[in-house]
Amino acid sequence: MNQDDDASYKLIFAAPEVVRDLVLGFIPDAWLHGLDYSTLEKVPASYVADDLRQRSDDVVWRVKAGEDWLYLYILIEFQSTVDPFMAVRLLVYVGLLYQDLIRRQEVKPGHPLPPVLPIVLYNGGKTWTAPTDLAALLPRVPGLVANYLPQLQYLLIDENRYGEEELAAMRNLVAAIIRFEHPANDQALLGLIDLLNDWLAGRPELKRTFALWIRALLLRRSKHTLVLPQVRDLTELKMTLAEKFDQWAEQYKREGRQEGRLEGETLLLQRQLARRFGPLPAGVIARIAAATVEEIETWGDRVLDARTLDEVFRP
Repeated sequence: MNQDDDASYKLIFAAPEVVRDLVLGFIPDAWLHGLDYSTLEKVPASYVADDLRQRSDDVVWRVKAGEDWLYLYILIEFQSTVDPFMAVRLLVYVGLLYQDLIRRQEVKPGHPLPPVLPIVLYNGGKTWTAPTDLAALLPRVPGLVANYLPQLQYLLIDENRYGEEELAAMRNLVAAIIRFEHPANDQALLGLIDLLNDWLAGRPELKRTFALWIRALLLRRSKHTLVLPQVRDLTELKMTLAEKFDQWAEQYKREGRQEGRLEGETLLLQRQLARRFGPLPAGVIARIAAATVEEIETWGDRVLDARTLDEVFRP
């Protein structure tokens, strides 16, 4: 994911409600669904490795789970492109997470390490082709060595696998996030904002977080050609967008009228010139096609008095 994408996803997945909805809505597992997600805690995801290099995951959370190891750690990586070696990256990230827990003495000698669920949330346009099991990247080795090869699988959540109808039937924040990334049109986008505003009634901070994320998404998708002021909540964002959409619609109408007028005057000029001077050379037709309204009008005024084509198009 590029830096802007990464930052906006980290922002939205800093909300525990979003992480909860990711698990409950997109991971079909009864044991996971039975955990108490009111105990979710965000965990630092930036580490200093033993070689003193700084490393960071995207988002790490933990939720209370077992009696012995107490927590399940949920490591979420965001991807917009296919990484063929994603399993290797996650092997490193899980190792760094364990190192950090040991260094901070959150795991005592003689006690088990907590389990880690590595998740890749993918929103790219191409089909995900990378193996989700590290074993697929390793050769088959006979004998004793096979027992010592590293093992890791990650859970892939590919947004492309979910259709609009399926997502719309879910009262789920992550489903809403996916729908925001692929709205059918401007009105569908405004309707999604209304729906989200409804869901998040009484949670102003989460409304503000979503407003910031949606604004960042729209700016990024427009390649920063869209001008949007800073907004504080979803209602303000909707009002701003509705005004922008109305402006664009009016501009489109004006441009359509201008284009229609230019097309009409272009055809009229070609007919007048052909009647006066005979079949038009290809160069003249191309010149007329590339002309402005003002040029077409100037040449049209000269048709009746000009004795040759050159006089019509004189500087």
